[in-house]
Amino acid sequence: MDRIDQFLSHISLELGYSSLTVDAYSRDLRQWAEYATGGAPESLVPEDVTFSDLRLWVAHLAETGCSPRTIKRKVSALRAFFRHMLRQGAIAYNPASRLSLPKPSKMLPVNVRPEETSAILDAAVPDDDFSAVRDRLILDILYSTGMRCSELIGLKDADVDTVKGELKVLGKRNKERMIPFGPELASAIDAYRVLRDSSPLTSVCHGDPSSPLMVRDNGEPLYRKMVYNVVHRMLSEGGAHAGRLSPHVMRHSMATDMLNGGAPLATVQKLLGHASLTSTQVYTHVTYRDIKHNYQLAHPRAQINKGGHYGH
Repeated sequence: MDRIDQFLSHISLELGYSSLTVDAYSRDLRQWAEYATGGAPESLVPEDVTFSDLRLWVAHLAETGCSPRTIKRKVSALRAFFRHMLRQGAIAYNPASRLSLPKPSKMLPVNVRPEETSAILDAAVPDDDFSAVRDRLILDILYSTGMRCSELIGLKDADVDTVKGELKVLGKRNKERMIPFGPELASAIDAYRVLRDSSPLTSVCHGDPSSPLMVRDNGEPLYRKMVYNVVHRMLSEGGAHAGRLSPHVMRHSMATDMLNGGAPLATVQKLLGHASLTSTQVYTHVTYRDIKHNYQLAHPRAQINKGGHYGH
């Protein structure tokens, strides 16, 4: 097993990183290995790598059009890889520790307007159509709880209690959190379960705590591309205007709507599973944007007179 494989095994088995994170580290490190060896990654000797070698790769990434955010991720992978080697005693210093990280451009999260979301979720669907009921429930759960797409896919049937109105989510770094939900979502989940369990194709193994809540028409678990397609289709057909109509947009929408509704920032942080308030604070910019827009529309002194600018 080479050094990169050892590192990937370490973060997966010992540190409990998610498969998505491990895959991202693997892609970034192997791309670097290809560049560093001129296309012969099997000849890579990480112990001989210098700071100058790594800086050349970072410069190459910038020259070929990589975004600052992408470069930052790849540099973080290098830092973690060499930090692991340093702890293993394979190298005397971390050559990636002095690599500078470009500042990513700040992009405010996009969100679907609450009236658009309500119209889509309140639209009637045939109550005997499993696919239609499930697809709307996918959107409902994402918006009502703010969970990630991967968390929805991994949601176990036994972890959703519609009587108490709460569910348990396994988030990043295998951290569990409890999320409350309202009676409307509870009713929707109950109706979905009845429909799901009435068919031999989609019924789950009762009593098996590992059974997924959400399944495909053949009873198999959901997958990321399917969830994306469902959300994109439903939002598009519902006339939503929010840029890229993805599952993450529903997470953004939930956070924005809760803050606009007066929820404390710390509450939204806990619901989303953010490790710190810093990640959640980006939504305060979105809510301020709404406040500013509404102020300009409603306040008489914020509007431009028909005859021209203020004072004219």
